[in-house]
Amino acid sequence: MIFEMTERECRDLLGRTSLGRLACSQDNQPYVIPIYFAFDFDYAYSVSTLGQKIEWMRANPKVCVEVDEIADRSDWRSVVVLGTYQELTEPQYADERSHARSLLEKRSLWWQNALGERQLKSETELIQTTFFRIHVDSMTGLRATAESR
Repeated sequence: MIFEMTERECRDLLGRTSLGRLACSQDNQPYVIPIYFAFDFDYAYSVSTLGQKIEWMRANPKVCVEVDEIADRSDWRSVVVLGTYQELTEPQYADERSHARSLLEKRSLWWQNALGERQLKSETELIQTTFFRIHVDSMTGLRATAESR
């Protein structure tokens, strides 16, 4: 059976999940990539290097984040967040960047998606990171449980 999740259930799932999928779009073309993030109150915080997703989110800050937790085919949860991208530039957002970093550092391999590909392409270059957050404009969630439970 499939049920709607409450806002509290959605927030709990976002709080215990660190890997999700970020969707952005530009010129009628969608783009979806995995991201590591940390959720706190009304924001999903993340870090990236300059590339397609950052360029696209700068051009169109309306984004979507999807997370799921799957035990098996009949026991799962999924949350979709519609939100707005905000880059945490310095010095204007120094406190928010520090907060984002402190949240992300609690997660294992929080930097891996952001830096892995760039390190492969440029072993000797200093890699510039971009901290950002997604403001939660709305969220919905579904959960499934087996009928026998």
